Amino acid sequence: MNTIALVVGSSGIIGSNLAQELISQGWTTYGLARNPNRNVENLQPVAADLLSPESLQTALENIAPTHVFFTSWMRQETEAENIRVNSLMVRNLLDALSPKKSVQHVALVTGLKHYLGPFEAYAKDGFLPETPLREEHPRLNIENFYYAQEDEVYAAAERDGFTWSIHRPHTVIGKAVGNLMNLGTTLAVYATICKETGRQFQWPGSEAQWNGLSDVTDARVLAKHLVWATTTEAARNEAFNVVNGEYFRWNKLWKQLAEWFGVEPVGFDGTIHPLEAEIANDGPLWREIAEKFNLAEPDLNRLASAWHTDLDLGRPIEVMTDMTKSRKLGFHVYQKTDESFFDLFEQLRQDRLIP
Repeated sequence: MNTIALVVGSSGIIGSNLAQELISQGWTTYGLARNPNRNVENLQPVAADLLSPESLQTALENIAPTHVFFTSWMRQETEAENIRVNSLMVRNLLDALSPKKSVQHVALVTGLKHYLGPFEAYAKDGFLPETPLREEHPRLNIENFYYAQEDEVYAAAERDGFTWSIHRPHTVIGKAVGNLMNLGTTLAVYATICKETGRQFQWPGSEAQWNGLSDVTDARVLAKHLVWATTTEAARNEAFNVVNGEYFRWNKLWKQLAEWFGVEPVGFDGTIHPLEAEIANDGPLWREIAEKFNLAEPDLNRLASAWHTDLDLGRPIEVMTDMTKSRKLGFHVYQKTDESFFDLFEQLRQDRLIP
């Protein structure tokens, strides 16, 4: 089978890990981004602007992918703009590929905001689902750019005759620089700042998240899940949750993370302490740390996405994600969550992104 993958968003956490997985399995793999990832061996970079049909037509002129993996999005000021821009990116790409008649399957990565609501109404009263979250839960009665992206895939699939899969990870843990949502690296940067300044490693979130059960998605698990669904007939035209496969409590994991960095952990003390405010003025400090330890990235904002970490850790409910649907169809990859974080920290240290 001659499989040609187009990974859209190849510079991000999800896309870069997926590209490595595809290449390791022998796929011809193209990575599309505004600034393509050139650090993955044998990934063929494609520079294009998803908001420009002309740019896409030129960039994809000689590329006819059999499988498309859409892992990209652009954050806007309002959900209405999120919907307009992010659905347009999907539509432009699939319109550009349509005349080629080469696409057999499209995999779209969204996430748990499918169940918890968009940023403007995220996990707020009126939008709190029952847990564990299951794929059969109906859409919320509120606008959501994930729904708009799905609808673009469904419409193009009906037009062009390809199959599809929707993938809904929880918080994705993995390495990327300049990524919009990066909890693992954000916490590594925060812990590093605490270590250098003698600050306490203060839990920034809610009591419900501190004491409740939660889960996350290792980027390597998600990569395997994407390839599995794309190559498994029973998984076609289906939506799937995808997480590590175990539940944990932050009140234990927080202490483990603190121990790894050698900092003093402080748990929930009755008040939420937003991380965005905690590190808001630490840009110059991070530059000093980067110079002191000869780090590769002196820009704090290229590593930390505290706004997103605050959204995740500040939720008023525990969040558990059901994986039964994938398990019954044969996906049995499992990942221990503390090792997801520790593996990431080791990689960040190896790549000189933290001391």
